[in-house]
Amino acid sequence: MENVVLVVHLLLALSLIGVVLLQRSEGGGLGIGGGSGGGAMSSRSAATALGKLTWLLAIAFICTSIALTVLSAQQASDASVVGDGTAPAVDATETAPDAGESLLPPSADTPSDQPLVPDTE
Repeated sequence: MENVVLVVHLLLALSLIGVVLLQRSEGGGLGIGGGSGGGAMSSRSAATALGKLTWLLAIAFICTSIALTVLSAQQASDASVVGDGTAPAVDATETAPDAGESLLPPSADTPSDQPLVPDTE
């Protein structure tokens, strides 16, 4: 079921892109400017066939988006993001590093056979 809705969703997205690109430009970005003659923007926009088709495709796109979200949430309802709540098992064969295998740098009072700073002479 989810695959069918996903295919319809993708087809709606592609057709919505196509219909928007087919529409005539109004001149300004975000509907600002353009228009004819007087410069006063009318409250009613021209309801063309492409405009109606754009609204129809947009509404269908939003509906398939919501349907995909609901289907995804139903499938994931059993799974948890943080896991099952139990701590991972610790391997009993793992031991702490020996004193000679420390991952920390040697301290200043610990004698070592090699100096920490190389000689510059």
